[in-house]
Amino acid sequence: MTKGFFEIARRTVLGMLAIFAVALAPQASAAWPEKPIKLVLPFGAGGVADVTARILADKLSTKLNQRMVVENMPGPGGIAAARAVTTAPPDGYTMAYVTNGTAISVAAFKSLPFDPVKDFEMISMVGTFDLVFVVNSQSEYKTLGDFIKAAKANPGKLNVGTIAVGGTQNLGGELFKSLADLNVQIVPYKNSPDIVVALLRNDVQMMIDFPPAVRGQVADGKLRILATSSAESSALLPGVPTVDKSGVKGYEVISWNGVGVPKGTPKEVIDTMNKAIREVLAMPDVKEQYAQVGVVAKASTPAELMNRLTSDIKKWNAVIEKAGIPKK
Repeated sequence: MTKGFFEIARRTVLGMLAIFAVALAPQASAAWPEKPIKLVLPFGAGGVADVTARILADKLSTKLNQRMVVENMPGPGGIAAARAVTTAPPDGYTMAYVTNGTAISVAAFKSLPFDPVKDFEMISMVGTFDLVFVVNSQSEYKTLGDFIKAAKANPGKLNVGTIAVGGTQNLGGELFKSLADLNVQIVPYKNSPDIVVALLRNDVQMMIDFPPAVRGQVADGKLRILATSSAESSALLPGVPTVDKSGVKGYEVISWNGVGVPKGTPKEVIDTMNKAIREVLAMPDVKEQYAQVGVVAKASTPAELMNRLTSDIKKWNAVIEKAGIPKK
C-alpha cells in the first residue's frame, strides 16, 4: 500500500511538472507576432514619412497576419517617439521609424535622453529620397554649373531658399555651400510653398527641397530641376544630373526612412521583420505608391542601416559645426 501511495504521488508530481512546462512553453517559443505591433513615428500625419509608414504597415499587417498600427508622436529631436520605443519591452511589439532626421537630431542637439546607436537595434531601410535643386523656369541658370559660376562671380549676392534651420534641406544647402566653396546666403523659410513663392518672385535664385514640394510647379513649367542630391542619378528623375556630376565632387545627401526596435529585441524577431519588409518593398504596387511621393522603395540589412545612421551623424555634425549653427 505504501509503495502504491508513493507511486501515485510520483505520478502526480510528474503530471504537475508537465502541466507547468506546457504553460510556460508558449512564452518561450511562441511564433511572433501574437498581437498588434506599434510603429512609432517622430512626425505628424501627412508627410512623406507618415505616408510611406502607413503603406508599409498596411502590407505588413497582411503579411504577418497581425495588425500593425502607426502612432504619430511629433516633437523636438524625436525625443517623445524615441522615449516611447526605448522604454518599451524589447519584445518586437513596439518599433521605431528611424530616419535621417534621427541622425540630424543627434548632431543638432547638445544632448538627448536617448542614443539611437546604443539604444536601438536596426531592422531594415524602407526607402530613400533625394533633394532637388530647383530654379525658376525663366532663370538664366540652365545647369547647376551655371549657378555655381554666377555665385563665384557675384559673392554674397545670390540666395538659396530652404526650409527651417537644421532640417535636411537646410543642412543640404549648407553642405553644398561648403563643398562648392560659395559665398551665398542660405535663407530659411517656414514651409515649402513660401520658398516656391520666393523663387517665383526672385527673392531667392534657387531652392533646395524634396521633389513633392515642387512637382506641380515643375509639371506646369514654372520651375526647373537642375540637379539631384544622391551619388547616383535618381530612377524617379531620369536625365537629371547629380550635384556631384554637376561639379561639386563628393556631394551626397540621401534622405531615408527605416525601422528599428529597442536594444535587446530577439534576433528571430529582427530576422522575421527584415524578411517581411524585403518582400513588401518588392511588391510593384508598393514601389508605385512610394514613387508617387518621390521615394524609392529600398530594403537593407540591419548592419547597413546602422552604418548609414552612424555615418550620417558624423556628416551632419561636421556640417553643423562648419556652418556655425548653434546646437539646441
